[in-house]
This record gives sequence, structure tokens and C-alpha cells, in this order.
Amino acid sequence: MDINIQRKIDLYAGTLICRLISLFSGRKEIYSHKPKNILVILLSEMGSLVLARPMFDRLKIKYPDAKIYGLLFEQNRIMLELIDAIPKENILTVSNQSFGKMMFTSIQAFMQMRRKNIDTVIDCELFSRISSIFSFFSGAEIRVGFHRHKQEGLYRGDFINRPVLYNPYHHIFQQFITLAESIESHGTPRVKRNAANEAPEQPRIHFSAFEIEQIRGRFFSDFPHIVQKKIVLMYPSGGLLPIRAWPLKQYCNVAEELIAKGYAVGIIGMPADKELAKTIQAHCNHDDCIDLTGYTETVRELMVIFHFTSLLITNDGGPGHFAAMTPIPSIIFYGPETPVLYGPLTANTCIFYQSLSCSPCLTAYNHRNSPCDGDNRCLIDIRSEDVVKKAVEMLER
Repeated sequence: MDINIQRKIDLYAGTLICRLISLFSGRKEIYSHKPKNILVILLSEMGSLVLARPMFDRLKIKYPDAKIYGLLFEQNRIMLELIDAIPKENILTVSNQSFGKMMFTSIQAFMQMRRKNIDTVIDCELFSRISSIFSFFSGAEIRVGFHRHKQEGLYRGDFINRPVLYNPYHHIFQQFITLAESIESHGTPRVKRNAANEAPEQPRIHFSAFEIEQIRGRFFSDFPHIVQKKIVLMYPSGGLLPIRAWPLKQYCNVAEELIAKGYAVGIIGMPADKELAKTIQAHCNHDDCIDLTGYTETVRELMVIFHFTSLLITNDGGPGHFAAMTPIPSIIFYGPETPVLYGPLTANTCIFYQSLSCSPCLTAYNHRNSPCDGDNRCLIDIRSEDVVKKAVEMLER
């Protein structure tokens, strides 16, 4: 479903439903609570799931006897399975392919939540109201979620009885941990913990040598002419938010320069990104620029390819966070969003970010709907020659 349609449904229908629920539910205070069945709602992006891993770890330590479930969009299920945060059978999904499918699968999810006797819900979403509606209809006594309090933020209802203050100065992984800590906390704001010096390293995902060699063999069978070269992967797509993409012309320039220096370049992405790959290939006009859009069937296969390639250059989005769980170093471009909040949890990354007066412009306060007219200077002004220099430095390290 188109993201603008999702925004409109969420704005009009979501706001109305949240107000109606708030009118008739109230905010019931429960002072003594030990959760037995915890549901974590993280519908949106795969990158957010990666950054939520420290929160899942905290929940397991704090509530070792509780069962932990996850609710997310079905296309993101693979990532929750990969990070091994919860058992596969505890993952609940909703489809967002169409409005009709979303309604049908949402009703199914409500029934599953009731059958599992969910008593605690942690709603990790910032940019939608649908997750708070799921939180209410789960039947849970404790409903944790971000709340705007006195801030001008997204209205998500007043039925959250563990309201957590969104902090735009803390990394999102810290804020997810704060959500977990609020289950048994009191006061306003709900949690007043010391979040300083929290910097967990992203855990690596283990792949067997057999799996890596199997995909490596297929890869170099398909592209035998680059078997002796270091391979730089590029992800030029902005995904659902094109405003996050570094200009395609700059990717073309970097690819051309790297090939001239003896490296190979592979363009990764979804099948829908094939035109981007063709543009870069046409610019380079060289066999060492290969199209990998749609090449991998799953995120898992892509992450295996990260094990035998040398560098990833990517826009802010999922691939940079996937790379953080593998040995590959990466260069990531930020601008409309900030690495202060969404940077990967690894030291093996170089961030290009210019803190302009208008950056970041995608926030929890505007439903990730940027006011930018398309002239995203925060990314346009990142010079391709600087990226090439850093890339060669990382490749030769």
C-alpha cells in the first residue's frame, strides 16, 4: 500500500478511533504488575527491529519467566527471525499490502493476542496510530508507548497507562530500553533512568561456512569476471522515503571512480530498483558494474553476500543495519534523518552527515512527512570525491 495512503488512513481514521477509545476507556493505573505474556509492537521498518535488539535482551533479563511475542508487518518477519530475539512461533504478523488485507489480518491478530492472554504491550512505534489501537484491543492491562505529554507531537490516544516521554536527543535503542523499563515504573515522566554510557555493540548473526560457501559459489559462477576483485556494494534507493536517497548522479560518479581504480561494483536493491541499477551501469559502461537488484530472494541471502564482499555504500535504511550484523564495513548517508537517533550500533561504519539548519526533517512530530521541496541539500552537498577517498581508505585498510 502506498505510504501516502497509509498516512491518510492513519491521520483521519486513526485519530478518530484513538479519540473514541480515549473517551470511553480512561487511563487505568495499575501499581503492582509482573508480566507473564509481553507483546512488542514494531510494525514498520526492518532497521528499527535491528535497533530494538537491546530492548529484547533487557526484557529477557528482567522478566526471565515471561513469554515475549512480537507483532510486525509480515514482510519484516524475516528480520525478527534473523536477530533471534524471540522464538519464531511467537511472531504475529499483519499485512499492509492493501487496506482490505490489513483489516482482515488485523482481526486475526486481535484474536491471536486474546488467545495468548497478553497482559503487557510495548508499543515501539513513533509514526503511526494503528499500533496504539492494536495495543488497546490486545486486552493487555499494561499498555506502554510513547506519549507526547506537553509536546506538540503525534496524537496517539490517552489510553496508554505507561506513557513514556519521547526524547529526540537519545538514540532510539535507548528509548526502546526506556519503554521496557517503564512497565513497573511510576511518576511523570514515567522513567527517569541514567541512560549515559549505553553503547551496546550490535551482535553478529552466525551463518554456517557451508551456507556462505554455497551462495559464494553461485555468486561467482554468475559473475566469474570479478572473482579476483574487491567488490563494493551500493544501495542507491530511498525505499519508501525517496528524500533519504543520495543523488543517483553521485552514485554513478563513485561507481565509475572505483571501477577505474580496479574494484568491482554491485548495485543491490529490490526488483523495483532495477532502473537505478541500469542508470549506473549505463554511466560506467563497464562489465565490472553488475546489477544485483532482485538477485537475492531473502534478506538472509543478502547478508551472506556481505560476508565475501568488501564494502557497502548505502542510503539510510535497512541495508546499513543489516551490514552491522556482518563483517562488512559500510558508508552510510544521513540527512533527512540523523545518525544520533538511528545510527547503526557498530564501529565498523563511516557516517556522512551534514547538520544543516533544517536537518533532520523526518521526525516523530511530522509522521516522517518531510517539508523538503526535493532539494535535499543535506545529501546533495556530500561530495562524491570525499566518498571515493573514504571508500578507498576503507578498502585498503
